[in-house]
Amino acid sequence: MIDTYSVPLKTLVDEFSLEIAHASTDFSSIRITVPDVARPGLQLAGYFDHYEPMRLQVMGNVEMSYVSKMSPIDRTAIFDRLFAYKFPALIISRDIPPHPEMLTMAKKHNITILRTPEATSTIVSSIITYLKEALAPRITRHGVFVEVYGEGILLVGDSGVGKSEAAVELLKRGHRLIADDAVEIRRVSTNSLVGSAPELIRNYIEIRGIGIINVAKLYGMGAVKQDNDINLVVNIVPWNTQEAYDRLGLEDQFTEILGVKVPMYTIPLTPGRNLAVILEVAAMNNRQKKMGYNAAIEFTEQIDRHFDENMRKNR
Repeated sequence: MIDTYSVPLKTLVDEFSLEIAHASTDFSSIRITVPDVARPGLQLAGYFDHYEPMRLQVMGNVEMSYVSKMSPIDRTAIFDRLFAYKFPALIISRDIPPHPEMLTMAKKHNITILRTPEATSTIVSSIITYLKEALAPRITRHGVFVEVYGEGILLVGDSGVGKSEAAVELLKRGHRLIADDAVEIRRVSTNSLVGSAPELIRNYIEIRGIGIINVAKLYGMGAVKQDNDINLVVNIVPWNTQEAYDRLGLEDQFTEILGVKVPMYTIPLTPGRNLAVILEVAAMNNRQKKMGYNAAIEFTEQIDRHFDENMRKNR
């Protein structure tokens, strides 16, 4: 199930040090639910088709100069119509003071007016970046998330298969833990996922027979990381003699999370297999593939050339 999130307007005000020129009576309960920001240009000229009142509105030097050239009556009329759409808040950039007609209509329609000294393009891009991350679609998956050689590896598999034990061995080898047991996954772009630990269990790991340990205190702060891109999913399964496992790795496997395809390996586990070493190899191999080198394809081409040469010699 995909979780949906919102950002309180007050949090946004604190994050970007926005000045409150006028606070609506419901200011503390207003929440932002969409990551887009709008600059009302055509709307100030009276065109409201396809208008999106769910977005934060930002007015900069261009918009404020335009309405300054209007008569007070026209300004009152256009702000009356604009504020009637009940958007979350209006932000004025470059510390431009709001017009008296704007404040009057803000009070009438109970709309919050905010100000910032930042340039319009700067505040717009900063807010969009912040909201896209804060409102990103997300889901929580059972698993262990580690960073190995810069690659974010999500370990999945049945409970008790050895995911946490593999993570501890990786910690001893200098790699880092991001999340154990529950991994919060956010889709930050159309092809990018970021994984992190829920705040309640961050930096903790459970080892059966020992219990809960604090990785940051036991191994040092260098052994943990807050979040990372998910570059690879490794499905750990008990070895099954009836299964035919991939020997060459010619066919890339993928799994889909929140609509994003992520490379996946299935690693069968038997007593004596060093899973930490295998995961290190998987991380390095995945990096090589992203850089354009595939050992399986090179090996197959080499075998094909060898047989072709032998066939030519035997003719």
